[in-house]
Amino acid sequence: MIKIKLFFIKATVISFLAFSLGIPAAAAQEDSISDDPDVQGQIRLFSAWLESQITYRGLPGIAVGVVYDQELIWSQGFGLANIATNQAMTTDTKFRMASHSKLLTATAIMQLREQGLVRLDDPVSEYLNWFQLQAADHEDPPITIEQLLSHRSGLPREAGAHWSDFEFPTQEQLMDLFPERQASFSPEVRWKYSNLAYSLAGMVIEKVSGESWADYIQGNIFAPLGMTASSVDLDVPGLATGYSRRMPDGSRSIIPFIDARGMAAATGLTSTVGDMAKFVSAQFRQGPRGGEQILSTPSLREMHRVRMLENDWSRGNGIGFGVYRLDDTVYVGHSGGYPGYTTNTMIQLDSKIGVIVLTNTNDSNPVDISRQLMSTVGQAVAELTDEDSELIPWDPSWERFTGLYRGVFSDNQVVLLNEQLVVISPNARNIDDSTSLEPLGNDLFLLNAPTGGGRIGEVVRFVEEDGQVLRMFTGDTYLDRVIE
Repeated sequence: MIKIKLFFIKATVISFLAFSLGIPAAAAQEDSISDDPDVQGQIRLFSAWLESQITYRGLPGIAVGVVYDQELIWSQGFGLANIATNQAMTTDTKFRMASHSKLLTATAIMQLREQGLVRLDDPVSEYLNWFQLQAADHEDPPITIEQLLSHRSGLPREAGAHWSDFEFPTQEQLMDLFPERQASFSPEVRWKYSNLAYSLAGMVIEKVSGESWADYIQGNIFAPLGMTASSVDLDVPGLATGYSRRMPDGSRSIIPFIDARGMAAATGLTSTVGDMAKFVSAQFRQGPRGGEQILSTPSLREMHRVRMLENDWSRGNGIGFGVYRLDDTVYVGHSGGYPGYTTNTMIQLDSKIGVIVLTNTNDSNPVDISRQLMSTVGQAVAELTDEDSELIPWDPSWERFTGLYRGVFSDNQVVLLNEQLVVISPNARNIDDSTSLEPLGNDLFLLNAPTGGGRIGEVVRFVEEDGQVLRMFTGDTYLDRVIE
């Protein structure tokens, strides 16, 4: 806690000096975070591990970045963007982002929805009157836009053999395909990832906006966010050479540029660490849509919320974003895999930390790299910037609130831990579900717990008379203290 408080004091001093010297405060804040000894130590640890991965696994190159709120705190390229020319990987190197394209497509739909031009529960056929396929069951309802975006439409994953022959279909070929296709599942039956579904979503955007998907994304996402290095299906300068997986003899083949054509909305994006950092930062903003706020806060919350769970409840999907839990922490993000490239973005919304991992090969396992980056550098930044440092300090007099409180339906016991009050149910089978009382000031507390339900999030106050605590209110309900 002392270290965290010192960080904020340091940040305040640096901001003052930055103002005096004419340096942007954001740049000074970024320096103060990235220069912290703990953060620097974790950068060295992660870098040593990643360099070893490249060496021992024979990987070409990797570019990574760590975002805190609105700043790219640290980024670096490792290895090579082109083996033959010995071209070093940098943070400006461009990559085919593959399925990160879906995040842009989902964002675009939500933008159109905010303008009242589409509804999430609209049938896809309302916008694409040619859309028809053989349903999994004759009683199936029409597939909706939201089902496309959350991978619960039941549609097949692909539109042909394009992952084998690298010949992606045009939109016309996609349209001709559907009458011959049958849904794998009925809508809402199970989570089933589908590039085909997102190709359809891209066509809906084009129908509603009157623009190509690429032009819409350029004007409504790239431009307002300043993503100047990003493009759609263009063989642009600065693109990392893409390599296949390492074969048993240790060789890797070069994979030439491949146009996603009619499936661009599912997998056609090209970008960099810096540009993706701008998109990640957009997930932390609050307010109405406008300018750099490409979506309103309520729309962002909807995108990040689980809409469909895997059958084993191991992970889920929001609108565009994958949602998953590691230990006690929930993350949103996406992965991408394209011929010659694999990528991953991992975002922790509560701490406003995001990590980006971009690679130019198909066997680098960027998800594992993201997790290591998040658990090292990301965790160090999260601890340094933890807003809990602003919590009201412990008051020893609060010990007077401990004791047993009784009502008609239940008892609660307030117990003192190390400078913290917790509430347990005395007759519970275990104490795993204890809740904490977080100080709000003026002897008021917030009932908090790892999970929701009940009165979590409501204000707790105590009624005292003649120096004795008599009653505990949680929200509108009270329990009387048992006086011994």
